[in-house]
Amino acid sequence: MKLVLSLWQLFLFIEGTTSNWEDWWTYDGISGPNFWGLLNPEWSLCNKGRRQSPIDIDPVALLFDPYLRLLQVDKCRVSGTIKNTGHSIIFKADTVPSVTKINITGGPLSYKYRFHEIHIHYGRVDSRGSEHSIGGYAFPAELQIIGYNSDLYPNITEAVRLHNNQGLVGVSVMLQSGDLSNAELRILTNQLEKIRFRGQKARIGHLSVRELLPDTDFYISYEGSTTLPGCYETITWIIMNKPIYITKQQLFALRKLKQGDERKPKAPLADNYRPAQPLNHRVLRTNIDFRRKQGKSCPTMYNKNHFYEANSQSWNTGS
Repeated sequence: MKLVLSLWQLFLFIEGTTSNWEDWWTYDGISGPNFWGLLNPEWSLCNKGRRQSPIDIDPVALLFDPYLRLLQVDKCRVSGTIKNTGHSIIFKADTVPSVTKINITGGPLSYKYRFHEIHIHYGRVDSRGSEHSIGGYAFPAELQIIGYNSDLYPNITEAVRLHNNQGLVGVSVMLQSGDLSNAELRILTNQLEKIRFRGQKARIGHLSVRELLPDTDFYISYEGSTTLPGCYETITWIIMNKPIYITKQQLFALRKLKQGDERKPKAPLADNYRPAQPLNHRVLRTNIDFRRKQGKSCPTMYNKNHFYEANSQSWNTGS
């Protein structure tokens, strides 16, 4: 009963303000993921959708697809703006006609997709933070490279609005704690001190999206949704089968960021991940050929082994 009253009070407060819906969702409490679909009628898929993301990837459920191609990401560099939105850290590429565009093709994709932005999700501790998990194992952070179908749509807004299941692509890269970080990741994290509070921005030049990917051709793919409200079921996810590395110092800098502005900092931005959603009989395709594995025993997820390399004989962390 108290929960119903609290929700009703929240709705009345929101309706009585001129702020938009984006100001009111969070990652916990009565405006957290379990209630996104109730905050705004346009976000109903967050509660009712059958192809929601993220998911926990069960290695036993993976299906080898020999027709999956290599993922291709243009090697050119882009400039843009990194921002603390109060919910996440998002880098958006410049979109003026004269700037270089990065295309994402191949893999499970039937169309050409144009890179648009990068999201970073992370936890307050190393045992959680990534949105996708592997056999129940979560990484400290996850970097998501988002692009829209530029063959069919003029921009990302149209690709999302029409709810087409081939509107977006999300390339997910897990971040594992290590002694030396990915060089392109440092370009992003070097600006964190400038965006400590909500609404703050910083310019970034000459970022290579391709170099943010790990050194592997293997991946897992499934049809899912955006992981922010309104959870639109329009995205093909590609989960890379190896992490890149982030240092403890970089994680510390991320964990200093706040949800609020400088006047009211509020809580830390960390733990900005949506919990895993039901798979609902969706197919998890992979280009990892399990038949290459020698021996009679099946690969398992015990002993905290996390990724399967097709050229090895064990599940491993990608190192």
